[in-house]
Amino acid sequence: MSSSVVKKENNVVTLKIEVDAETFEKGVQQAYQKNKHRFNIPGFRKGKAPRKIIEMNYGEGIFYEDAINIVFPEAYDKAIEEHKLDPVDRPTVDVEDIEKGKAVVFTADVTVMPEVKLGEYKGIEVEKSEYNVTEEEVEAELKTMRERNARIVDAGDRPVKQGDILTIDYSGFVGEEQFEGGTAQNQTLEIGSGRFIPGFEDQLVGKNKEEEVEVKVTFPEEYHAENLAGKDAIFKVIIHEIKEKELPALDDEFAKDVSEFDTLDELKADIMNRLKKQAEQREKAENENKVVEKVAELCEVDIPEVMIDRQIDDDINDFAYRLRYQGLEFEKYLELTGTQIEDLREQFKPNAEKFVKADLVLAAISEKEGIEATEEELNKELEDFAKSYNQDADKFKASLKANDLEYIKKGIIKRKTVEFLVREAKLS
Repeated sequence: MSSSVVKKENNVVTLKIEVDAETFEKGVQQAYQKNKHRFNIPGFRKGKAPRKIIEMNYGEGIFYEDAINIVFPEAYDKAIEEHKLDPVDRPTVDVEDIEKGKAVVFTADVTVMPEVKLGEYKGIEVEKSEYNVTEEEVEAELKTMRERNARIVDAGDRPVKQGDILTIDYSGFVGEEQFEGGTAQNQTLEIGSGRFIPGFEDQLVGKNKEEEVEVKVTFPEEYHAENLAGKDAIFKVIIHEIKEKELPALDDEFAKDVSEFDTLDELKADIMNRLKKQAEQREKAENENKVVEKVAELCEVDIPEVMIDRQIDDDINDFAYRLRYQGLEFEKYLELTGTQIEDLREQFKPNAEKFVKADLVLAAISEKEGIEATEEELNKELEDFAKSYNQDADKFKASLKANDLEYIKKGIIKRKTVEFLVREAKLS
């Protein structure tokens, strides 16, 4: 086997790969052994016909395609190693010359990792993000906790007010026609939740139980049902129940009920500490992002389109996962929003480009600065992973493949490179 680089254009390298006749013949023989059971040849039991007889009946090249699939991967891997290439996608392969008893010649177009021209990356000046936790935020957290622990009780005969929880029937009309999907019975609605069309909830405030109310609304121009978008409608609503939230008293007993603390002061202190930790994490993440973004802006790199497409795929898969977690299937989201997958990919593209460029820049800086993952750091990372999956650390390590370990190492190196850049930056 031999190979040579015949062309290099931007991030695409064209390789010429030659597989000697003897190696290819072995590949053809393997292809015959793999496929001989498929052939029915008169005078032979199925799967017992000699290779020469099959070739006489079906043509000399009957096994060539499978033979190519057998011999090419090894020849390609050797060529990649020989020319020290770093592919980012599968190659596009053409067979240039194939003939019995002769070497087989392939050409392979290989998209490779792009070269990064680094700019200045030390002493970068960025505006520092800072978040100070206030007593008001602690009180807001306590309010949320009270809301979560509120009792829902009957509001008596009084009119509806903000925050009430109603049970209603409604029917929606555009003009004189009742429209599909605009009718419900015994529907629960919290006034002020913003779940219904703008203006709907506000028009129920001040109304009484069993009162029939005509609610006039205008559907938003961007409404998911095109037949209703931008149209005026009337909903005939009957209020069956009016309930309200009864909030627990904010005292030591409340603290005991909702936490492991005995006093309200202890609970407040714990909330303050938790909010401070969240603020610190937010500051750290934002400052890191600002530094990396600024460093990436000062670097030049011609990113192969396939790398951006792959990142968009990952981002869309992540988006679909988060939708499912919220109880909405991705296909249903596209239908409800009237979004085409191509449009969504275009929306995701700018962020994907930024992410891929930052990744390439960080990899180039880590190589230049000699930033590596130590054995100690790798073991610590593996132990943390094992703990998060509730697994024994040794068993978890044993279950990993070489590619898994390489991925984890790259994650450590990336994190250390970001930390290095932030240390070197000037946060004003």
